[in-house]
Amino acid sequence: MMSVGEAAKACGVSVRTLHHYDAIGLVRPSVVSDAGYRLYDAQAIARLQTVLFYKELGFPLKDIARMMDSPSFDMRQSLKDHRSLLLLQRERLNQLIALVDATMGGKDMKKIQTTQADIEQAKARYAQEAKERWGHTPEWRAQQSRQPSPQEELSAAQHADAIFADFAALVGTAPDDPAVQALVARWQAHISQHHYPCCKEILGSLGEMYVADERFTANLDRFGPGTAQLMSDAIRTYCQA
Repeated sequence: MMSVGEAAKACGVSVRTLHHYDAIGLVRPSVVSDAGYRLYDAQAIARLQTVLFYKELGFPLKDIARMMDSPSFDMRQSLKDHRSLLLLQRERLNQLIALVDATMGGKDMKKIQTTQADIEQAKARYAQEAKERWGHTPEWRAQQSRQPSPQEELSAAQHADAIFADFAALVGTAPDDPAVQALVARWQAHISQHHYPCCKEILGSLGEMYVADERFTANLDRFGPGTAQLMSDAIRTYCQA
């Protein structure tokens, strides 16, 4: 068993990411101790590695969840594909290291055999194979039938920006103010409508990330300094109510 910190370090993700995956039901810990500690066994780590593999291939989390929850999903095949991609990436790194060594030693430089283009082509191939293997399941077809149009995606993005701007206008207001709490409810409904069902557990995890991850903070604070902090505090109050 690995603790949440050990699992995060081993797989190269943050603890916050694992908390988020747990909240949305994508990768759950194998055991939660009486003290509240999350523990991950080999099966959970394999699932996490597979999620990260398909995420690297460009699949959205909601599509990854549908693929992996399909009865026909083959975890072993996915891990084999992941291993092949990692070996290809390692081969390129080894060649780059050898190139640096040759340069430092004044030796003749050998041509790089494995390029980044080769890696990107491999990713595209594995992604296409995944669609062919599991892209004809009812779950996948149902998801694809709900794919938004570019106009719908633009409308959703504009709606999200409007909510962020409304939060920014209320910076300095108490997080439990009714107007602020109404905005939290609007944001939760927006996520559920345009992305995935957003229960309070998921919303609370997102609220933590808004101030824990500087990328989220910077994006939200574009609408006004303190926007991310207000959203985080207001979401915490909302979820505790």
